[in-house]
Amino acid sequence: MMKFLFFMIMMIPLCFFKNMFWMVLMMLFMMMLLFMNISISIMNFSNLSYMLGCDMISYGLILLSIWICILMIMASENLYKMNFYSNFFLLNIMILLIMLYLTFSMMNLFLFYMFFESSLIPTLMLIIGWGYQPERIQAGGYLLFYTLFVSLPLLLGIFFIFNELNSMSIYFLKFYNFNMIFLYFSMIMAFLVKMPMYFVHLWLPKAHVEASVSGSMILAGVMLKLGGYGLLRFMIMLSKVGMKFNLIWIVISMIGGFYISLKCLSQIDIKSLIAYSSVAHMSLVIGGIMTMNYWGYMGAYILMIGHGLCSSGMFCLANINYERLYSRSLFINKGLMNFMPSMSLWWFLLLSSNMAAPPSLNLMGELSLMNSLVGWSWMSMMMLMLISFFSAGYSLFLYSFTQHGKFNSGIYSFYLGVSREYLLLMMHWLPLNMLVLKIDYSMIWF
Repeated sequence: MMKFLFFMIMMIPLCFFKNMFWMVLMMLFMMMLLFMNISISIMNFSNLSYMLGCDMISYGLILLSIWICILMIMASENLYKMNFYSNFFLLNIMILLIMLYLTFSMMNLFLFYMFFESSLIPTLMLIIGWGYQPERIQAGGYLLFYTLFVSLPLLLGIFFIFNELNSMSIYFLKFYNFNMIFLYFSMIMAFLVKMPMYFVHLWLPKAHVEASVSGSMILAGVMLKLGGYGLLRFMIMLSKVGMKFNLIWIVISMIGGFYISLKCLSQIDIKSLIAYSSVAHMSLVIGGIMTMNYWGYMGAYILMIGHGLCSSGMFCLANINYERLYSRSLFINKGLMNFMPSMSLWWFLLLSSNMAAPPSLNLMGELSLMNSLVGWSWMSMMMLMLISFFSAGYSLFLYSFTQHGKFNSGIYSFYLGVSREYLLLMMHWLPLNMLVLKIDYSMIWF
């Protein structure tokens, strides 16, 4: 695991050379291929070195992080063309990737916490530095204070665990079961805000709407998954007290997921709609993890990876429209099928994956999560039906509103999609739908 860390650290000087924008992209591709070829054990941590280790959960999420960072660079060609601090942008992405890599592969609890929190800083830079809306400082403040407010209890909880066990290794957590209410709440809340759970989700749509395309992609693609990763790791040692209190989170998630799905139908900003749909999907993930059964864990893991690819792809589409029309309003983005018929296909493919149509990973994940939640209590069936129905509803709403109808007569110049954009969208969609063929790896790791 250390070799990939050095690979990324040694790539940092590359960011400062002139005309190295695409070179950094190629090097990341190379690293992706190298990382795909490491041998991992499905059951245990493997590739152990210097507090770093990798099991199935880490492996999938690290692959996702590298992939999304590659696609972020591809989507941000405008920065390179306009020479808008593109070197600093690359440096930011590299530092963010290093932080995410270390978060997902760290075996030490305290260091996990440290990198978990420090990945906020580059994201904040992306929002404040390359966002294009006047309210981005406020959005950055929301992001920072929501997550920092609940992260101190997590730190105290980690110190308490060290005091009790004299060890901070993540591997040893599964041998202990703490029946302590305060420990439970202090450990869980930080991850629930990061997910984000309904009630503490307000920072997410704000941050998405203000961020540039790369900021939105990394937020939707990987940052939301940090919370899920933390829950998957920590729920094992909190299962006893979880039996009493997990009910709260499942109820909030189910009702919140339904309410947010309705809220999606009232959005007029494309990015805002996609951001709210992320909250609805993550509420299913929270519900699945909190049932603490096999199906729930598998479904949460699969849906996290599926949602990362799908949501990121939809933000790319929103940005492709924004680069043409300089607006994200649904009232102006109309009748786009007349201008970009090929792009219409990609809108259709990614939105169909978003409402969990086969053969996407989202379908596999949602089926597992529904299995887990209905197995936990058949009462959840009602909410699951509503969430599924409305997730199809807002996906169709977004598609029909943007692609059909009479286009705006204010559009006076237009150019079709370029090959880079189609490649970018294909690289979101192909893994999302082809990974289903190797779903067995995701299903037997637990």
